[in-house]
Amino acid sequence: MPTWNELFKREEFRWREPHRTVVAFAEALESRRARRVLDLGCGTGRHVVYLAQRGFQVCGTDISETGLAATRQWLAAEHLAAHLHLADMTALPYPEARFDAVISIYVIYHNTLGNIQRTVAEIGRVLRPSGQALLTLMSTRGHRYGQGQEIEPGTFLPESGPDAGLPHHFFDESGARALLAAFHLIELHLDEHEETEEDGSTHRHSHWVAVVEKKTSELAR
Repeated sequence: MPTWNELFKREEFRWREPHRTVVAFAEALESRRARRVLDLGCGTGRHVVYLAQRGFQVCGTDISETGLAATRQWLAAEHLAAHLHLADMTALPYPEARFDAVISIYVIYHNTLGNIQRTVAEIGRVLRPSGQALLTLMSTRGHRYGQGQEIEPGTFLPESGPDAGLPHHFFDESGARALLAAFHLIELHLDEHEETEEDGSTHRHSHWVAVVEKKTSELAR
């Protein structure tokens, strides 16, 4: 089974351009005058660098030392600063209400459901009241759903591809809504595209994109 340290040494995993949803989210954060942003699972730094370029105070976490080293190198080349930490997503090294916003793109579903639920609880803990998070989840409509060894309902270890052996948990709409029930759900939609292979076959890539807001104590009562 590959590790994230090994995967982040490969060029195909060193993405450079920010995801379009992060671009739109950053614009919305600017209009809200949000300043402190956490990139949970920052990988090799594409969103840490992008957000720092836009003037946000950025923190990034990842379990990969290789990814964090690449992020530091990129930041240095751009003469930018961010705080980076080696950390598991289920135990974030920050106090409560530390951030105005959290982003996590193509990250938190690489786990069992119980650990994903713990991660979402940690996101809620480090967000300030009315802070927002942008998250992506794998959808059961995607072509990889059901492939590989099912280690629990909805969680599979794929047997092929560069990330073979790494857990992938898939959500239908009701499961996504249940996961995020502690938040005010601002937006939930499918981001899908078809990819054509050399043999002419097509595969659907499908992710849920969610924007949530932490409830204030008054709203939570």
